[in-house]
Amino acid sequence: MWSREVLTRPDQQFAFATTTFLLVLVIADAAFLTRYYMVKQKQELAQMANSLRLSEEALRITNKKLHLLSSITRHDINNQLTAMRIYLDLYREVHDEPEKYAEYLSKGREITKTIERQLEFTREYESLGVKQPAFQDLSSCIAEAKAGLDLAGTSVKVTGNSRVEIFADLLLEKVLFNLFDNSLRHGGNGMNAITISVAEEGDRLNITFEDNGCGIASDKKEQVFLQGYGKNTGFGLFLSREILGITGITIAENGTPGKGARFDIVVPAGAYRFPAKD
Repeated sequence: MWSREVLTRPDQQFAFATTTFLLVLVIADAAFLTRYYMVKQKQELAQMANSLRLSEEALRITNKKLHLLSSITRHDINNQLTAMRIYLDLYREVHDEPEKYAEYLSKGREITKTIERQLEFTREYESLGVKQPAFQDLSSCIAEAKAGLDLAGTSVKVTGNSRVEIFADLLLEKVLFNLFDNSLRHGGNGMNAITISVAEEGDRLNITFEDNGCGIASDKKEQVFLQGYGKNTGFGLFLSREILGITGITIAENGTPGKGARFDIVVPAGAYRFPAKD
């Protein structure tokens, strides 16, 4: 071997062999690290591309929803103003008829309240899609939603892995707030327990929000998501569905009447992730 001919002393040969061995290790390690960081970079780029695709789709859906809502709201307010003008004309003609006078005055007040509610709704809705959707920690959103309500006397239990991040509009916390508020307002006197369950099923994530209140009648399960439906503003559940829909998340009411409300939220593949454990 040429190294033995050139390097005659055993210590020289040992040093050469050791140096050669270490050099091979360094080259192999460098090649491994290069491949490792290339794979990691590809994964990061794929995640960025997926987030960008989701954001673009969310922006498209948001613009469509806002345009539709703007048209509906203008139409509704114009209808209310037309009715107001009619009652004002009638109001001027019945000064000497107290009963009709009071009736038309009451109608006018109802119309102004309706317009106020519609304007309040536009204030809430204009926040929709203002900021780019992002991955948000579900457990933190639940905690923040609970903090804004008086849940004294109501137990709240969370089962499953709530340490999951959901890709949604930044109003995700408001969705959870609306669900808590709905239970408190409409669950009845016997409602004293709320359970939130989180479970992965195939390539989707199921989030179930249920209470032990009076539930929702079978013929009202879809109506509760309509704009203007309800005893209060009627916009809570409508807004919740709109907020979730921006990133392809669905919500439906599947509870049993008389046994409590149950809202099933389905998060599609790519719109949720489990953060790495520390």
